[in-house]
Amino acid sequence: MPLTVAIASDHAGFALKSEVIAELKKLGHEALELGPTDTSPVDYPDYAVKVAAAVTQGQAALGILVCGTGTGMSITANKVHGIRAALCRTEFEARMARGHNDANVLCLGQRVTGAGLAAEIVKAFLATSFEGGRHAGRVEKIRQVEAKR
Repeated sequence: MPLTVAIASDHAGFALKSEVIAELKKLGHEALELGPTDTSPVDYPDYAVKVAAAVTQGQAALGILVCGTGTGMSITANKVHGIRAALCRTEFEARMARGHNDANVLCLGQRVTGAGLAAEIVKAFLATSFEGGRHAGRVEKIRQVEAKR
């Protein structure tokens, strides 16, 4: 089933973002591209918040963020209520993030993950559904922690 995926980067993740958008289209998904439009220096928190908002407001089913390492995007996105962003460097991590943690934003690092591996990580993330079951209670505990903030 085709998904709308919100995607953004900073300047350090711009090239990999373009590769990921091509992969999304190849897989039949819609990319809601939220910037930037070139490699001019920008601040990653601005773009992490744009993708997080698109996901929490229902404009996109999932989100993808790309910066130099993926760490800054992950930290920022996880500050947004309702976001469970996962920095994934392997297909296994992507499957577990979705299946066990119900992650709704994938974070990637252009300086540490090549385009081929990133494509496989994206495929795994998008193809995996939340397993629920014993994991549902744990995700609910995350929501409870978040509600206390």
